[in-house]
Amino acid sequence: MLTKDLLRVSRAGGGYHPQFATGDDEALAGRVLGVFQGHVGEERGALRDALRDLEGEAEDFKLVRGFAHLVERDARFEVQSPVDPERARRTAFDAAEDVGVVCEDKRETALAEAAGRFPGDLSPDDLADALYADRETREVLVEVPDRWTPASLVAQYNLSLAQTALFDATEVRVRCSDPRRLVSAVKRLGLLYEVVPTDEGREVVLTGPDAVFRHTRRYGTRFARVLRTVAETADWRVEATVDDRSTERHLVLTDDDLAVPDADPVAEVSFDSGVEREFAQRFQSLDLDWTLVREPDVLAAGERLMVPDFAFEYVHGDARVYFEIMGFWTPEYVAKKLDQLDQTDETLLVAVDQSLGVGEEIAARDHRVVEYSGSVRVKDVVDALRDLEADLVAEQASTLPAELAPDDDAVTLADLAARHGVSEDAIEDVGFPDHERVGRTLVRPDVLDAIDADLAAGLSKDDAEAVVADHGVDDASAVFSRLGYRVEWEGLSGGTLREQ
Repeated sequence: MLTKDLLRVSRAGGGYHPQFATGDDEALAGRVLGVFQGHVGEERGALRDALRDLEGEAEDFKLVRGFAHLVERDARFEVQSPVDPERARRTAFDAAEDVGVVCEDKRETALAEAAGRFPGDLSPDDLADALYADRETREVLVEVPDRWTPASLVAQYNLSLAQTALFDATEVRVRCSDPRRLVSAVKRLGLLYEVVPTDEGREVVLTGPDAVFRHTRRYGTRFARVLRTVAETADWRVEATVDDRSTERHLVLTDDDLAVPDADPVAEVSFDSGVEREFAQRFQSLDLDWTLVREPDVLAAGERLMVPDFAFEYVHGDARVYFEIMGFWTPEYVAKKLDQLDQTDETLLVAVDQSLGVGEEIAARDHRVVEYSGSVRVKDVVDALRDLEADLVAEQASTLPAELAPDDDAVTLADLAARHGVSEDAIEDVGFPDHERVGRTLVRPDVLDAIDADLAAGLSKDDAEAVVADHGVDDASAVFSRLGYRVEWEGLSGGTLREQ
């Protein structure tokens, strides 16, 4: 973005039209780059003096300043001084107090005294030069990135100009060829939005920073950043309502206005997905029967569309629970979201910031609620999923017959549950008349008899386990216990089968 004092817009006809640079301005962009490249090794103050001279020659000084602003924030400056400026000031001030500076001669005496307190041959003049070498105007330009060309500088200027114009928007409506990608970026940036179906396709409606009651600067920066994602799509249109010094104006941008530069500016403000990212990382580290899905389906919510933050998919079957995090929202946006929740038939788990005070209202809409402050506790979400899981298990169990008779001589409960598309918990209370349950495995009685006939006290643990495996059973320990055996360990020599 540019600073607001560099904004160039036309208000002709009551509109709000950014004055974009054109190909004809590449020559001016080239001259700005030339000034920077010609001042490598010189102080920032001298660079800015040269840029002011160029402003006086150009038709529009704001255009020069806009180009210079983008290059300067991307250039590298260093403090160059024979000694640390802060230490130089501290030493010089101490010496001045000892000498009692009251005139120019005393000042020179104090500088000479202070210089002598540094190792080496530091002269009083060098010390005087170091005193304020860390001032911004004294910093030395050491590098201008070679990625800048006149064309890329013009392209970046136009994008930054449009972003700055959007900073004062109260609402933005976006249509583009990749709405899913746009919504993904909007959610990662933590913006307030709605997805509205129109005759032309899905329209994403963003609430601008001027409509937000707190964190306006941070929100506004993120709000402007979303334009880069929009402009990277093939076909797009942005319509914005802008608060121009208490006058409402209409801004329209299309893919004909902007081209995205090849590289992101190094100094672009980074964003943090905060609560959502932290929760996702912590949840995915757990071993649960739920898989976390980012950027899930678009859900119908009356005449609106809703894109939840996440979805949880149950690994045993096709159950899906959508997860919405309600955090930094205005009262008006909360009201819209509650209306969406009221018109959504899907199973929703909602994490709601306690400060909003709407937990009971959400619960009244038959959605499960987890309240949080600062960050969403994974344990609270897992507990809520456990409750949902209990309902799913009961539902799955109701679809199973009272008894099952698998053809296998031996089969694990996990494998049998997978065949029926249910969880192991759902199959717990089913009867198995032809099998005996040994640990987590179902085994026919005659197979157990055959194993028992082949086992004998005194066999090594490895040989005994091989006998059990030869009969198609994996859980040897459970079989040993069922048949009255235990493994006795004899130091490091291995285990031996003994009767209990």
